Amino acid sequence: MKLSNIIEEFIKDMLEDSREVELQRNELANRFNCVPSQINYVISTRFSPERGYSVESRRGGGGYIRITRTAPRDESYIVHAVNAIGDTISAASSSALINDMYNYGIINEREAKIILAAINDNSIPVLPSQKGIVRAKILKNILVNLV
Repeated sequence: MKLSNIIEEFIKDMLEDSREVELQRNELANRFNCVPSQINYVISTRFSPERGYSVESRRGGGGYIRITRTAPRDESYIVHAVNAIGDTISAASSSALINDMYNYGIINEREAKIILAAINDNSIPVLPSQKGIVRAKILKNILVNLV
């Protein structure tokens, strides 16, 4: 298993017990025998708003990283997700968002499959540089109509 996955699972295990966890970047880096930038990478890619997390960070000697699960199990999550998408979204981020919505029980399996099919690269017949923009517009439109 990759180190990034191990770090992600460790943090998620900590979040099982509470909605919020406060971490020390250097302590985590020492624990996993890696550089602090590896911790930053995991947090920025695996604990983003579209995945249902809020991250607050303070650097310095007494610095910390506070990760909070923000994914409620109702329509407010959809509104939060629409606001978090922005003008563009990658295939990986949109897939993670839809999978999280399914896992949280916000959408059912059939809805998840339909949405994933609609935002798949093969369904967006534009230049690769435009796919993220079109995907964001499609995804926002679908989510707004779910509310």
